[in-house]
Amino acid sequence: MKSCEKLDVRLIALDLDDTLLNDNREITDMTVEALRECAERGIYVVLCSGRAEDAILPFVRRLEIAGKEAGRFLIAINGCSIFDLHKRQQIFCRKVEADILTRTNEVAEARGLRSEVYTPDTIYYREETKWTKLDVDLCGLKGAKVEDYDEFLKRGFTKMLVPGEPSELLELQSELRAEFGERAVIFTSKPYFLEILPPNCGKGEAVSWLANELGFGMDKVMGFGDSMNDESLIRMAGYGVAMCNGLEEMKKVARFVTDLDNNHDGVGDFIKKHVL
Repeated sequence: MKSCEKLDVRLIALDLDDTLLNDNREITDMTVEALRECAERGIYVVLCSGRAEDAILPFVRRLEIAGKEAGRFLIAINGCSIFDLHKRQQIFCRKVEADILTRTNEVAEARGLRSEVYTPDTIYYREETKWTKLDVDLCGLKGAKVEDYDEFLKRGFTKMLVPGEPSELLELQSELRAEFGERAVIFTSKPYFLEILPPNCGKGEAVSWLANELGFGMDKVMGFGDSMNDESLIRMAGYGVAMCNGLEEMKKVARFVTDLDNNHDGVGDFIKKHVL
């Protein structure tokens, strides 16, 4: 594809870790400039992360576009929640069924693992471990211990995460997928994070819902990602873009691959070449 070929884009959806963020978890100036220019032109810029809402807000503030129409939405929990920053309310929500949460926790604890569930500003767990601390530190959310965790899970939540050693999580993933089938979406977002999400709900599905609400389809959407939790976004977007530092599986699904990685403004470079 020639760099002078301009794409007809109405919305840009962006994964955070290893995509928009460099390895220091920063959005660099060049990419910020490119995304601000997109918002100025009326192209929706939507951060689309596995993180909870409050953990995404610092990156929204970094872009300084939330006051514009094109910067008013964010997608959290891998597509389970869409938040309207202008209305200050959640406009879309999907939850994992309570019995799946309780059963997943039972199976995980039988293996010596611990699970966590999320609200927009807090990660809840039965007890703090080095893994729960890693997630709290990574997300920048509050961590909270729950005394009657089993009863707490019956409320239903948008996401459950089981952190641990990658080899253990692969075994747990196989066991849970076999038991739940299509009742839950189960995958590793990072090798040490196993996620349990509602069915038919991913980043791509959430962006599709939002695009339809805004009056256009996925053919006008550009989606950037690098990992398995970006698969539906990259596959469903009219312009699915995999990071060159991303998984090979994602590059096979994508329509495009960036020339530069997340540490060298891969997102900003691609947008400047093909959108601006």
